[in-house]
Amino acid sequence: MNYLKKDRGFTLIELLIVMIILGMLAALVAPRMFGKVGKSQQKAAKTQISLFETALDTYRLDVGKFPTTEQGLAALREKPDGEDKWDGPYLPKEIPLDPWGSPYMYRCPGEHGDYEIMSYGADKQPGGDNEDADIVNWKSIDQ
Repeated sequence: MNYLKKDRGFTLIELLIVMIILGMLAALVAPRMFGKVGKSQQKAAKTQISLFETALDTYRLDVGKFPTTEQGLAALREKPDGEDKWDGPYLPKEIPLDPWGSPYMYRCPGEHGDYEIMSYGADKQPGGDNEDADIVNWKSIDQ
């Protein structure tokens, strides 16, 4: 058989060169993209905390006080015992976990205001920097 040059396909060397180029591009782009994932999770947590704050303010307008620490954020979805003025639910869906799969922590009264809502971040432990930083309702992400 007589093969024409155009029917030959790619050589192994050509395929390896393409693979190396793709690998180099991935090595340059991937770290930048994964760095944005951590920031987006922090922003999502801060947004959820803001929604909780709005629901808590509405709860307080109806009931006259914020839920206790024991009642927790669950009081935004289910009527606590003894709260006759409760007119909820104050959240349209179940209370979500934070972006790292842990429940949000709620404390009332708080040390930094009437109440505190927090997530411990990616490391799930108090403190930390960058992606491990705690997300709280009394300060912005950048602080």
